[in-house]
Amino acid sequence: MIEEYLKEAEKRMKKAVEKFKEEIAGIRTGRASTGLVENIKVEYYGSEIPLKQLATITIPEPTQILIQTWDKNAVSSIEKAIMEANIGATPQTEGNIIRLNLPPLTEERRKEIVKMLHKLAEDARIAVRNIRRDEKENIEELKNEGFSEDDIKRALERLQKITDKYISEINKLLESKEKEILSI
Repeated sequence: MIEEYLKEAEKRMKKAVEKFKEEIAGIRTGRASTGLVENIKVEYYGSEIPLKQLATITIPEPTQILIQTWDKNAVSSIEKAIMEANIGATPQTEGNIIRLNLPPLTEERRKEIVKMLHKLAEDARIAVRNIRRDEKENIEELKNEGFSEDDIKRALERLQKITDKYISEINKLLESKEKEILSI
């Protein structure tokens, strides 16, 4: 029973870290990245679809993103979605190809991005701590089911180690992304 709770905690914490990784992949650094646009939601025949499902996204140059749509009818919807996403680049269209030339980041914009990055990291840490709290309550309830104090104490120590591991992973991701943003 305790093992199931610990496995569940680890699985949920891993998902929280993966979500954080996906979020920061979309944050702009000095270089172009497909992560910047691939999850932008595009209005396509009445439903919201991620851009990566409507086009091929490539990086021909360090400061350029090339989006080749599969359906010519989707070009204007994709342009609109990119403009609304406010990524700091204006789409230039040639047929079914959309180019995004990314201007260099200003110092002020870099600081804003780092501030946003820290907020995302804190949200991810809070998610991990909330998972720990939920599983801690589940483990503590096992006292009523005949588990010994020692078993519960050991389980809570293991839960804390799992939590520390994922918080540390979030901090490492934050640190590396921050370096990437601040380097010119």
